Amino acid sequence: MVQPVRVRRLTEQEGQKLQRIVRRGSASTVRFRRAMMLLASAGGKNVPVIARLVQADEDTVRDVIHKFNEIGLACLDPRWAGGRPRLLSDDDEEFVIQTATTRPTKLGKPLTRWSIRKLADHLRRNVARPIRIGREALHCLLVRRGVTFQRTKTWKESTDPDFDAKLDRIEYAINERPDRTFAFDEFGPLGIRPTSGSCWARKGSPRPSRQRPAQDHQQSPAWV
Repeated sequence: MVQPVRVRRLTEQEGQKLQRIVRRGSASTVRFRRAMMLLASAGGKNVPVIARLVQADEDTVRDVIHKFNEIGLACLDPRWAGGRPRLLSDDDEEFVIQTATTRPTKLGKPLTRWSIRKLADHLRRNVARPIRIGREALHCLLVRRGVTFQRTKTWKESTDPDFDAKLDRIEYAINERPDRTFAFDEFGPLGIRPTSGSCWARKGSPRPSRQRPAQDHQQSPAWV
């Protein structure tokens, strides 16, 4: 016949300490309930009765009793687990940061910038180094590592190497021969205004570069 689970015989010191915890009620809830389980078992109560007394599961009561029989009063202090283990190593996190701060086009993606969803999807589908991370966890990682979504503005500039020389000739004609000079733009009126760009970049880093579309250029000045 299987013997019922119960605590071993308490020493005088163990009994006094358990009674102080129960009478004072100043200990944590866990210590208080475990002390009640042990005293009730020492008083002859069986596991089902103790479980109803402390409003606990019968298996929990049995675990506490077995633990007391093994290590004594040390069982009153719960040994909480350290939480969920880290899923990403330091190297994995650094890889995520490098990917986030790299233009998608350099990684073969037809995108001008990363969104959280697209970045998480790219990391998960990366054949060489797949990293599974949720959108919220990814956003928290970027914030923790000082990477934010930043916007920058740049002026449209000509790529013509003779731009300055041509501009000097135009200014000379307008200022020195205004009655004999007129100018026109074959593209029509062209407003010179800043154009915004955006990307993920580290805080305090230089201004993030702007992704220039193929048509983003200004015609070199011409004069007649």
